[in-house]
Amino acid sequence: MTADVVVVTWRSGGRVLRCLDRLAEQQPGERTFVVDNASADGTAEGVRARFPSVRVIELPENRGFGPAVNAGAASGDGEAIVLVNDDVEVDEGFLEAMLAPLRADPDCGMVAGMTLVPGRVCVDGFGIELDVTLAAYNRLRWASPTDRPGRLAMPSGGVAAYRRAAFDQADGFDERLFAYGEDVDLGLRLRLAGWRAADAVDARGVHEGGASVGSGTGRQRELAGFARGFLLRRYGILRSRALPRALLFEMLVVGWGLARHHTTTPLRARVRGWRAAAGARLPIPAETVDNRITAREAFRRLRAEG
Repeated sequence: MTADVVVVTWRSGGRVLRCLDRLAEQQPGERTFVVDNASADGTAEGVRARFPSVRVIELPENRGFGPAVNAGAASGDGEAIVLVNDDVEVDEGFLEAMLAPLRADPDCGMVAGMTLVPGRVCVDGFGIELDVTLAAYNRLRWASPTDRPGRLAMPSGGVAAYRRAAFDQADGFDERLFAYGEDVDLGLRLRLAGWRAADAVDARGVHEGGASVGSGTGRQRELAGFARGFLLRRYGILRSRALPRALLFEMLVVGWGLARHHTTTPLRARVRGWRAAAGARLPIPAETVDNRITAREAFRRLRAEG
């Protein structure tokens, strides 16, 4: 199976170089594409100078994660598309492990790898699990890599592999989502098309986290809020039995923004996302939601993430 590795970057400097250093140690023959979101700080030139075999695609403006991935994927023709965040340094054997489920199962359309926090003391994420409101959680977050994970809904875009046939069938990432939620939306649409998700426990890397947007910043709250409003409308959550729980948690998040950060950004971003999702609603694929994530457990996770 041939693969195209896509790395999206923006003003990353040495960060993307460290990422590419580790990717260069993987099996030969895989092509790597770096999509630069108009960094204008020498990032693209630095990649070209140090990694002449890597194809650099410079976008004229910062279009966000999903659109940049689509541009990178369109530039290749590998049977698989492997995504690696520019702040992830993968382990030896990463690519081989990521592709193994796609080789083994022709109905597998997407694969989740595992990222560890710096120091490798616990898991950063191992794909995504969803509750009944389509709130997304990193599987095994803060747990040991040997712990039993929850139900896999789809991979996280930070470390993922997609069968190109599946990715193309779904028309890739929805470009209305600049960042956050685009991996959830794509995974749901792939499942609706009949593709399965798998995980690859041996495909590991260390994730710095929040390097591009910044963890807990106003920009992060804006992008996450937009994505949340988009998903709530596109998949009809507020017209489902999950309505009371969804409203409660949205009020908590918006209220926290007002009380802690003195901002209405989470509310205003949700409204914009809701408006952007106008059009036909999509059903939630069967067996995607993990009903074991109760409201109490969701609240615990929400508090843990701050």
